[in-house]
Amino acid sequence: MTRAVTVTEVMRNFADYVNRVAYRGERFVLIRGGKPVAELAPVSTGARLGELTELLRSLPRLAEGDAVDFGADLERARSESIGLPPGDRWES
Repeated sequence: MTRAVTVTEVMRNFADYVNRVAYRGERFVLIRGGKPVAELAPVSTGARLGELTELLRSLPRLAEGDAVDFGADLERARSESIGLPPGDRWES
């Protein structure tokens, strides 16, 4: 949830607001002269574990036929790789 606070309030307690953003993930809209002028929010560093389910739900879905074809491709790749000698994974 985003909370509105005045720029004056944030400046008086800057370290506290930065800690709240960094450690609690809080977001603040900064108000000056009664108008929103900026937002203080966490920097996105990728998905958090708790957000994984929602992230997966938001991904596009394969059509039924495409999903079946993709599964078949994976099975074929697995079966063709059985018995191959291990190689250097980092070799170019």
